[in-house]
Amino acid sequence: MKGLTLIETIMTIVIFTIAIGLISGLIVMVYRTQSYTLEQSAAIAESRKGTETMVKEIREARPGDDGAYIIEKAEDFQFIFYSDIDKDAATERVRYFIQGTDFKRGVINPSTSWPISYPLGNEEISVLSRYVRNHPPIFHYFNGDGNEITELPARLKDTKLMKVYLVINVDPNRPPQDFVLESSVQIRNLKTNL
Repeated sequence: MKGLTLIETIMTIVIFTIAIGLISGLIVMVYRTQSYTLEQSAAIAESRKGTETMVKEIREARPGDDGAYIIEKAEDFQFIFYSDIDKDAATERVRYFIQGTDFKRGVINPSTSWPISYPLGNEEISVLSRYVRNHPPIFHYFNGDGNEITELPARLKDTKLMKVYLVINVDPNRPPQDFVLESSVQIRNLKTNL
């Protein structure tokens, strides 16, 4: 019987080590890619759910219980309005806004004392979507003729239709590219010429 020489044994160990290293590297790469893809998918699903909720709440907007107009602020990255979001017959003050890469909702319930007010210190904030990478505005406002309103004061009184535009990406430095989520909503309690 002939045995292996020292050189043959060393070469076998080197080849085996290289093969194990390549297989381990491949497994780690697949795991990282899969993990990133799952995280991106979860962020997109979270954004869709948040946008559906937001569209429903905006559609049902109505004057505040203190007599405030339906829309309080209509900015590019913040929208404040009044709506009964929890169906308790009281109208809440609702604020959608971006903070860092988080898209958030702030809700203030009306006071129970007279006169009715919406104390800013009572705002309850929740995160609707993470990894929002918007450079263009999130909110776009349109009048009854379908023309975009760019002037801030006119947005309050002339807005009939809104478009929401979110750009989602867990890591902008890696593929896949940005996922764009768009939705339109017409506020039912505002008269429109559409």
